[in-house]
Amino acid sequence: MPKWFRPDLTENDVTPEEIYLNRRKFMKAAGVLPLFPALAACDGQDTSAKAATGENTLKPTPYEDITGYNNFYEFGVNKSDPAREAHRLTTKPWHVTIDGLVEKPGVYPLEDVLKGMDIEERIYRFRCVEAWSMVIPWNGFMLRDLLKRVGVKPEAKYVAFETLHRPEEMPGQKYPVLKWPYREGLRLDEAMHPLTLLATGLYGKPMPNQNGAPIRLVVPWKYGFKSIKSIVRISLVKEQPPNTWNMMQPDEYGFYANVNPNVSHPRWSQATERRLGEGLFGKRVPTLMFNGYEKEVAHLYKGMDLRKFY
Repeated sequence: MPKWFRPDLTENDVTPEEIYLNRRKFMKAAGVLPLFPALAACDGQDTSAKAATGENTLKPTPYEDITGYNNFYEFGVNKSDPAREAHRLTTKPWHVTIDGLVEKPGVYPLEDVLKGMDIEERIYRFRCVEAWSMVIPWNGFMLRDLLKRVGVKPEAKYVAFETLHRPEEMPGQKYPVLKWPYREGLRLDEAMHPLTLLATGLYGKPMPNQNGAPIRLVVPWKYGFKSIKSIVRISLVKEQPPNTWNMMQPDEYGFYANVNPNVSHPRWSQATERRLGEGLFGKRVPTLMFNGYEKEVAHLYKGMDLRKFY
């Protein structure tokens, strides 16, 4: 049984019953019923979000908050800009280029990428570097399943990702706020970890444009900017790839971006966080190491100085 599975937590615990039942009917009809009834945000031990915050239940952030408050600079720098502007984005047809050190490089229609993949629902904590967090029911599949399908060559050490660059539909790209297109990267062992998802939806619905439609990365133990949106290229490479925020502000944003309450951002503390949807004066809770996934991922960084490799 996967380590992140919580036998004491079901969809009935975290979602209103009428939404839960309707979503299950929809997903069953669509042939994408999750493999497990629910996947927890943390590991269910004393270090879990539930234990650390004293919550009686771990409830997902409301859909309206998840889809209405976003960082997606391709549509604007304000948190409300993506929800207002992302309707411009055309997501069909969509192709993903998979290249570099792989056995089967190519430009794959999204339908081919998804073919045969086990679409699961996983309820993950998701934390932004600005010290706010969400609990999101993602629908997606393990990135490692796709990498195994295309065949990773032995010399590959990293996975690089690239977001769509289409200024006529993504108005934020008309301005040099960032170096477009947006880029991210993971070490290969991080990419192959079973917690790392390629997500295609949330709350049992197709991925909204403002949240990274039609396919995005989700790495729940890292800050949100690592979970690159609207992916059009996945490259297997030998050297550590550039990532956008590290290129722009290397003293503030490192390559690893692991959630770490002991390492402050130069302009604010990361020791506590506020759950989105609880208002400006909502209760702050302690930030969990690796966002609550320490048991599952700490071994990836054994012996590393996590203050230096932030």
